[in-house]
Amino acid sequence: MTARIIEMGSLAAADKEIFSIGADQAGVKLMAPKAVFRVVKLKDVRPTAANILKQEMLSFGGEAATAYGSIDHSVRETDVLVSGTLRQFRRLTDKLKMHQFGLPKIAGEIENCLKNYDRSPAPIKIGPRTFHFGRRTYIMGILNVTPDSFADGGRYFEPRAAIDRAKAMVDEGADIIDVGGESTRPGAKPVLADEEIRRVLPVVKALAKSRLALSIDTRKAKVARAALEAGAGLVNDVSGLRYDKAMPKIIARYKVPVCLMHMLGTPKTMQKKPVYQDLMGEIIDYLFAGIAIAKNAGILLEQIIIDPGLGFGKTVENNLEIVRRLRELKALGRPILVGPSRKSMIGRVLGLPAEERLEGTAAVAAVAIANGANIVRVHDVKEMRRVVRMTDSLVGRS
Repeated sequence: MTARIIEMGSLAAADKEIFSIGADQAGVKLMAPKAVFRVVKLKDVRPTAANILKQEMLSFGGEAATAYGSIDHSVRETDVLVSGTLRQFRRLTDKLKMHQFGLPKIAGEIENCLKNYDRSPAPIKIGPRTFHFGRRTYIMGILNVTPDSFADGGRYFEPRAAIDRAKAMVDEGADIIDVGGESTRPGAKPVLADEEIRRVLPVVKALAKSRLALSIDTRKAKVARAALEAGAGLVNDVSGLRYDKAMPKIIARYKVPVCLMHMLGTPKTMQKKPVYQDLMGEIIDYLFAGIAIAKNAGILLEQIIIDPGLGFGKTVENNLEIVRRLRELKALGRPILVGPSRKSMIGRVLGLPAEERLEGTAAVAAVAIANGANIVRVHDVKEMRRVVRMTDSLVGRS
């Protein structure tokens, strides 16, 4: 007889493992939810609701942690950490729906969070292509039509060079080409919209003829509109719809998807001593607010992609923690894009310049995919395509 630990990360894994030992289907259905453990964090819960929630979860054999002051109502609000099996959460949410004090709404939030965490996002159409998340990880090829980007500034500044590079990336396995005319490296100065349009428009127009999935990397509505008219099918906004108030309406008008990224500050200021009290919580709150901005403008939830913004207002330690905890973003229910390519975090860890960060990029991309990334944004498409295929095979996506 031997004893070992079995990883039960999902209901599907639990179903398979329980069935493999000879249990019947009825037993599998009953026992699998008891084998999968989750911890859900709720923010800003009133003490009355928190105390009821805690007692209910305890009655089902789970646990809930609150601030000490919630007992005597000496705090106005408390965060709550609720932990238990999926079966215990199911019983909890059913019971909370019978209470007052906002608990039915909390039950709905818990249910939505757990469902999002365990399922793949719905497909998204970008230009002529439909992306089915969960089947494999997709590659976004970076095309900087700029003289000053940190990794390849100037190399593809001329339209002909940019067009040739885009076609080469498609041949190497890129699923999306992300065209950008403004550097957003740390300390970068803004570029006027007309100059940005002058840089990107010839490239977008030429590539649109090839029926590629094209993204425009911009935070300016005027640039986005020009690129969408020319054939782009996705707006990649590093400001998460905060920089240009006209941007959400433009995206809604053209009915295209948008990628919302988290950034602390602006490219010019973002790396000046970034500080977080709750790194993942603050990123998720920022992205959740960005989703609300998008929806209020008429952008469908199903059209939104999210990006935690590696290197955008983060320390090296912040970036490493984001990759380790990336799976927490799945609770938002949206496809996750990650851009690790040649980032300074890799340079700091390995002590290498941008042109020697291929292996470091591969390592970050692989761990990000294992932790839930659906799209990786990279410079070195050929090499990263191999990394993606291998990692997808390891995590069971292909």
